[in-house]
Amino acid sequence: MKKFLLSAIAAVITAFSIFPVYWMVQTSFQPNNEILGSEVNFWPQTFTLRNYETVLFDTTRSQFMPALGNSIVVTVSTVVIALVFAFLASLAVTRFRFKSRKGFILTILIVQMIPAEAMIVSTYRVLDSWSLLNTIMGLTIVYVATVLPFTIWTLRGFVNGVPVELEEAAMIDGLSRSGAFWRITLPLLAPGLVATGVFGFIQAWNEFLLALVVNSRPEMMTLPVWLRTFQIANGTTNWAAIMAGSTLMAIPVIIFFLVVQGRMTSGLVSGAVKG
Repeated sequence: MKKFLLSAIAAVITAFSIFPVYWMVQTSFQPNNEILGSEVNFWPQTFTLRNYETVLFDTTRSQFMPALGNSIVVTVSTVVIALVFAFLASLAVTRFRFKSRKGFILTILIVQMIPAEAMIVSTYRVLDSWSLLNTIMGLTIVYVATVLPFTIWTLRGFVNGVPVELEEAAMIDGLSRSGAFWRITLPLLAPGLVATGVFGFIQAWNEFLLALVVNSRPEMMTLPVWLRTFQIANGTTNWAAIMAGSTLMAIPVIIFFLVVQGRMTSGLVSGAVKG
């Protein structure tokens, strides 16, 4: 009975989690007038691909493909740079004892508590003084600064969970310190790197407010800002096109997760056995 109840609760939670995604996808295949009607349809009464044609090929507003390219470049750059710096910082605060170590960790926590929206004005002025407004580099720097505190703190927990005795044992067996790190420690940290990378990818991919302020030109828009162009203040908002655009936005995140999710568990035991 306990197992049945837990399974039923899990099924209900899963249904509640999946339903918004289902509603978004099925709405993207309905005409806009059908969406705005009083009748609630759980399945498209009139199936159409017109919304996707509007999103992909409408020349009256900013194009989808340039916005997609901007989002991919900014997001991938953010994840790679943040993981490199966070990995080195987490190794430093975990494996070495140095002066102000605790102060550094406390600073990371404090910075993480500050909302990015509170620093929009100062961020804008700094990027403006560096001539980095409406550039991929400027937005990437902002995203890295936003993601880095959390990634350092997360990776610190993963590094701290790998016993230093494994490296010492490998060094006794003849490996150098760097060889023990690359062959023993790094494979064990692969799940942490992947999990942290997934978080950074999702955060950078879906971020809206900073991208709206920093990259306001149409040719430099990321996908969340580009999706805003379908909202009309003094007219009828094309909700069907917004749902189609949102569906297309979700596809790269799903593909990324499917590619890396296998590695989140593959490194849990690899590298811990000699040979």
